[in-house]
Amino acid sequence: MESAELRRLLTTEGLSLLDSLPPFDAKEDVVGQVSRLRRAGHSPELVSAVLGQARLRSKGRAKFGDFAARMLFTEAGLEQATRLAVASTHAGRFRRAGLSRVADLGCGIGGDALAFAALELGVVAVDRDEVTAAIATYNLAPWESAEVRLGTAEEADLDGVDGVFLDPARRTSGHSSTSRLSDPADWSPGLDTAFAFAERLPTGVKLGPGIDRELLPDDAECQWISVDRSVVEVGVWFGALARPGIRRAALVLGASGPAELSAAGDSEDVEVGPLGEYLYEPDGAVIRARLIGDLGRQLEARTISRDIAYLSSDIAAETPFAQCFRVVETFPLDERKLRQELKRRGIGRVEIKKRGVDVDPAAFRKKLQLQGSNEATLILTRVAGRHTAILAERVAF
Repeated sequence: MESAELRRLLTTEGLSLLDSLPPFDAKEDVVGQVSRLRRAGHSPELVSAVLGQARLRSKGRAKFGDFAARMLFTEAGLEQATRLAVASTHAGRFRRAGLSRVADLGCGIGGDALAFAALELGVVAVDRDEVTAAIATYNLAPWESAEVRLGTAEEADLDGVDGVFLDPARRTSGHSSTSRLSDPADWSPGLDTAFAFAERLPTGVKLGPGIDRELLPDDAECQWISVDRSVVEVGVWFGALARPGIRRAALVLGASGPAELSAAGDSEDVEVGPLGEYLYEPDGAVIRARLIGDLGRQLEARTISRDIAYLSSDIAAETPFAQCFRVVETFPLDERKLRQELKRRGIGRVEIKKRGVDVDPAAFRKKLQLQGSNEATLILTRVAGRHTAILAERVAF
C-alpha cells in the first residue's frame, strides 16, 4: 500500500464505504462489484483501495478474530503480524512481571500493541515505515493508553518505559512483495541490537521458530509457541520477563486451551527401543525446544531411532503435546511393495508424514498409484536405524 492509497482510505468517504461493504466473498463477481461501486460515484482508486482492504480484513480474521472487522492492513503487515492469541500471551507476561508501560519497537500494524493495550498496559508503539505507523495509529485508536511514534528501534526514546518488546523485521522493506533476510545482522533492528536492550530494561524479542539455536543467549528464557500444530515463533525473554529456573519452554495453543512443557535446559533423550503399538508425533514446539525426552518420560515412551523425533509406547495416552497413531503394520521403505499393499487394502487416500528419510511426499504419493475408498496415514522414517514405512491410523480420544 502506498501513502496515496492510505490517504484515500482515511477519509470519511473511504472508511464509510469500507464499513458498508458486505463480508468479503472470494467467489463473488468482483467485476460486478466494482461496477456497482463506480456507478455509485466512487473513484476507481478508492474502489480498488476499499475492496483490497475488505479482502485483507477477511483474511485477518484468522489472526485477529472479530477485531479484524475494524482494522486496516497491508499485505506484508498482516502476514508478519502476531496472532492475537499469541500476542495475548506476550501481554500477560509483561503484566505478571508487574510492568506498566511497554515500548513495542517495530510494532508493524499493531498486533502486539493491541494486546498490550487491551490488558490496560501503556504502550509506546514505534515503527520506521510511515504507512505502517499510520495504520498502527488507526488500529490502536480505541485505546487511550496506546501511542504510536514514527522512528527506529535504535533511536526510540525510552523515558517512562519499564519494558521493551521487539519483533525485528526479518524481511525486506515494503507493503506487499517482500523477501526473507537470512543474515540476522541485516534485520531491523539487528539481532545483537535487539538483545542489547536487555542490558537496560526487561526485554522480550519475538523471532522466527527456525532460528539457529546457536544465536540464542544462554541467560534468557526461550519459549517456542505453536498454534493448531503450527510453530509460529520463539520468544526470547530477559530480566523480570524470564521465569526463574526456565530456559526452554514449549507452549501449545489449540482448541482445548493452552498447555506448556518447560525445563531448565534441553532435556535428555529417552532410550531407543522397539516400535510399539502406538506412535507419537511430538508437537513442533516440543521438538524445537528440545523437550522430546521430557515428553517421552511423561508418556512412558521410548524413541524409535536415534535422532528421530518420534516416540512409541504400547499404551495410548492423550496429550496436548503430541498426536497419537495406532501402528497397523510396518514395511521396508520400498515403493513397489507399498503400492501393492495399499492396493490390496483398498487405500485410496493417504496422509504421508516423514522424518529422517530423503523423500518428497508429493512425488512419493504419485508413485503409489492410489485407488480405493479407504484412508490411512503412512509414516516414512527410520526404526532402529532402518528405513521403514509405518502404516497407521490416528487415535481419536
